Amino acid sequence: MPIAAIRTRKPLGEEVERLNKRIRQLTQPGLVLYFIIAFLLCLSTAAQSILLALLQAGVVLLLFAVYYVRNVRRKKRIAQYVSEESELFEQIHDGKTPFPVALINLSDSELVWQNQAFMQLAQLRERITAQHISEIFPGFSVQWLSQGKSESPSELHYRGRRYRVSGSILPGADTKSGISLGLLYFLDLTELLQIRDEYIRSRPIVSIILVDNYDELTNNLPDAAISSLNAVINTKINEWTDGYGGMLRKLERNRFLFLFEAKDLAKMAEDKFSLLEDMRKVVSPGGIAATLSIGVGKDGTDFREDYDFAALSIEMALSRGGDQAVIKDRYDFTFFGGRASQTERRTKVKSRVMASSLGELISQSSRIFVMGHKMADLDTVGAAVGVCSICRKKGKKVNIVVDVAANACEALLAQMQELPSYKDCFLSGQDALLQADAKSLLVVVDTNRPDQVECKPLLESMRRVVVIDHHRRAADYIEQVVLNLHDPFASSACEIVAELLQYMLSTSDVLPQEAAAMLSGIALDTKNFGVRTSSRTFEAAAFLRRLGADTVAVKKLFQNDLPSTVARYRIIQTARLYRGSIAIAALDYTATRTIAAQAADELLNILGIQTSFVLYPQGGQVIISARSIGDANVQVILERLGGGGNSATAGAQVKDKSVSETLDELLQSIDKYYEE
Repeated sequence: MPIAAIRTRKPLGEEVERLNKRIRQLTQPGLVLYFIIAFLLCLSTAAQSILLALLQAGVVLLLFAVYYVRNVRRKKRIAQYVSEESELFEQIHDGKTPFPVALINLSDSELVWQNQAFMQLAQLRERITAQHISEIFPGFSVQWLSQGKSESPSELHYRGRRYRVSGSILPGADTKSGISLGLLYFLDLTELLQIRDEYIRSRPIVSIILVDNYDELTNNLPDAAISSLNAVINTKINEWTDGYGGMLRKLERNRFLFLFEAKDLAKMAEDKFSLLEDMRKVVSPGGIAATLSIGVGKDGTDFREDYDFAALSIEMALSRGGDQAVIKDRYDFTFFGGRASQTERRTKVKSRVMASSLGELISQSSRIFVMGHKMADLDTVGAAVGVCSICRKKGKKVNIVVDVAANACEALLAQMQELPSYKDCFLSGQDALLQADAKSLLVVVDTNRPDQVECKPLLESMRRVVVIDHHRRAADYIEQVVLNLHDPFASSACEIVAELLQYMLSTSDVLPQEAAAMLSGIALDTKNFGVRTSSRTFEAAAFLRRLGADTVAVKKLFQNDLPSTVARYRIIQTARLYRGSIAIAALDYTATRTIAAQAADELLNILGIQTSFVLYPQGGQVIISARSIGDANVQVILERLGGGGNSATAGAQVKDKSVSETLDELLQSIDKYYEE
């Protein structure tokens, strides 16, 4: 059917007439002129050779016949295609679709047809030459339509207006014609989108501001000095909040409620929550710098849920040592700050209450499983045997879940297995899963992250879980626990367990080997009482010494054989300095976790080095051991790489990346840490 026949089927007005004209331009590329020139060349050849001229003329006639036949067939296919869509264009012409509509060739985004509304939008006039949609709207692409999507993933901004572009591919296209057409619909949603954006910008944000070392600031101060200090703190907070036009209310002596709009949260994040730095300039008469934590809750369904998110943020900030801002939305946490040295805020009252609660849970359980992190170390096993001594006193069956073939404390495990009380105590994760029941209790020690435990399926299957840990809490911490003994100010998990034992057991209830195991855990995490120690650390060590802990036996647990010592110093030889005081050893071979950790510790014994990192490949991932004795917080640095720990000791496991790629990410994280 010729294109002109479309007019006889059903008149569609000037719009279809313009469409026919445009299709003729597409289907008639003007090759007739070239054939005329070819015949003229044949005539010029006849002057030299009649036979050659006739041969050329025959070839040209054959090509012209093929061209004519294919062109007629092509016009028929396109005419049939357009006629099948005539009803759609008639609706557009009749005004049922008043918004801008354009028909384009998907192969090259060439504009085939457009309605009057589109011409007014783009300020178009009839043109003989082809025009592409990207010429009208620079940067606009229709690739999404070719990919089968019905709406553009981004808004179209044009002449101060905002459009949502949707479209569809016209059905029935003949692939032999080489043309596939698509319809684009332009919806002007400028006012609606402006209202939506204003709604998003003005959504309420609930935050809690907490002076987290208020008790230390005001300790032993007269009332006049406390009033003066309060005035300075209140002034700092008011000056910061006044810049955001929110509402500030003081809830308690050290707790404030601040309500503001969502548009101001981006400014706060851009300024890295400058109130954190300003508050450190406030110093008490006793010489203690004030620190505060900011918990922000957003994206809740109402004010109550936002406040709950803010309360969770404050809890997270305090569990990570305070002096930081934490933003909690519906899905995740975001952290700012957390670089200042932690101030000890622990009370023996809390330890006594926790000891009583733990004792009740153990008494009410059918059996107890104690589990630490993967590649268990001395602190993990030491804390676990401390819990075992409590269970033995309560007369409860207890097992330690550990991989006896893959750990960092083989010597300690061998010693404990020789004791009658620990002969059948150690289990694999799968065996523990088979033996656990609904009344079993799982005690997780030395970690608070579900992905790092020895057996994650066991954790997920237990209804009652207790966490005993000293690492700064990560965003993916273990939730739904019945008792959380989390103390980021403790030196080790063994220190926390030792404090619990003082309120639960007598001297005769703890074996000397168990006391030595816990003392070795403290010695490991404090680097022989050199870092992260407090008065409570030495009190716990003295208590364990009274229980019969042998310091010589503890010393032997840290001994290495000659090959391990050589391997450790080989790692040290590969170390390179970064930023003057950071030593980084990136290995191209697999090392054991114990040797890598010892090498990281040994690097800190070198003059001028305050931070160390050791990276090595192992089983499709890159392991990082980090240590610090300076101002650098290695936990914050490695947190960006999915790691965790505390300010002095941290680690990470980076999957599906090479050592060189991980090293680049580590350097970027270090640079970002110091830039902040």
